[in-house]
Amino acid sequence: MSREAYAPPTLQPTSSNFSTTVTDIAGPSTRYTCGECNAKVHLKKGDPIRCNDCGHRVLLKDRTKRMVQFEAR
Repeated sequence: MSREAYAPPTLQPTSSNFSTTVTDIAGPSTRYTCGECNAKVHLKKGDPIRCNDCGHRVLLKDRTKRMVQFEAR
């Protein structure tokens, strides 16, 4: 097969029953608090770790609202 005869596959939308969006691939967002200005920051997988308000790069993960119980001995 010569190089001129090769045609790379194209990304044509197919007619299927499901659709995938960018937000589905990225997953849910996690809530953080900025260490400098205490602003609430929501980050998804792959987002830069930076406050949207002040640009500070130290973010603290918020505690879960779910009850966490440990069994002590």
